[in-house]
Amino acid sequence: MPIGIKQQLGKILLALKDKKPLVHHLTNYVTVNDCANATLAIGASPIMADDIAEAGDIAAIASALVLNIGTLNSRSIDSMLSAGKRANAAGVPVVFDPVGAGASALRNSTTERILSEIKPAVIRGNISEIKFIAGIAANTKGVDASTEDTAFAQEEIITMAKDLAQKYSCIVAITGAVDIVTNGKETFLLQNGHPMLSSVTGTGCLTSSLIGSYCGATSDYLLAAAGGILTTCIAGEIAYKKAGHLGTGSFHIALIDAISKISPDHFQEYANIIIK
Repeated sequence: MPIGIKQQLGKILLALKDKKPLVHHLTNYVTVNDCANATLAIGASPIMADDIAEAGDIAAIASALVLNIGTLNSRSIDSMLSAGKRANAAGVPVVFDPVGAGASALRNSTTERILSEIKPAVIRGNISEIKFIAGIAANTKGVDASTEDTAFAQEEIITMAKDLAQKYSCIVAITGAVDIVTNGKETFLLQNGHPMLSSVTGTGCLTSSLIGSYCGATSDYLLAAAGGILTTCIAGEIAYKKAGHLGTGSFHIALIDAISKISPDHFQEYANIIIK
């Protein structure tokens, strides 16, 4: 792959650390602490303002907005819509994480409403969630991708992701054993990470936070999505070497440590990217 991509990712990372973008989250209460810590670790500044009385105001002054539907309620839905619309009006990129889309009527209707009323810069989800958005029968199992959906042929997944990216004029990122990131024309296959990442709750959520952090430092949202995903995956490889043998708790802490130490050199050394 062209070394230029890795160099660009490194430059965006340095710009992120220099700018310290404000990343507004309306996220779920199970993973909110990890989302905040990952955002801080990469060099950005998190804020979690979910009351409708201020969600829109904060979104308008942020560098990026992350909407995560992991723990939905009617109050948070209204706040997400308010924040998303204000972000769009202010030109602030919106990262949408449709956690568990396909699992319940509430998640389904909320996902559809967000995508009809808010323009995302990036949609990041697992294969089951993205299949639901694409209108393809999905076997969603709570907030995790199902075994049936993960067996979907890679070329079919790429085609589905490209079609969605073109439909919503955004970046579509599907995270899994091989991560797929596309703008509808150019597609990256990211082949980093470690299976232990799936043993710690919230690694998908914190990845969306990292994507938001990168989006706050560049207008190239394809590279921003790739940078956020690669940061989690490379940090996961490093964390496993350091603490994986100790168990998931130690791995969890080592993951945040590794995110805080990610540098452009790590992209050069570790990033395994195929351009389709």
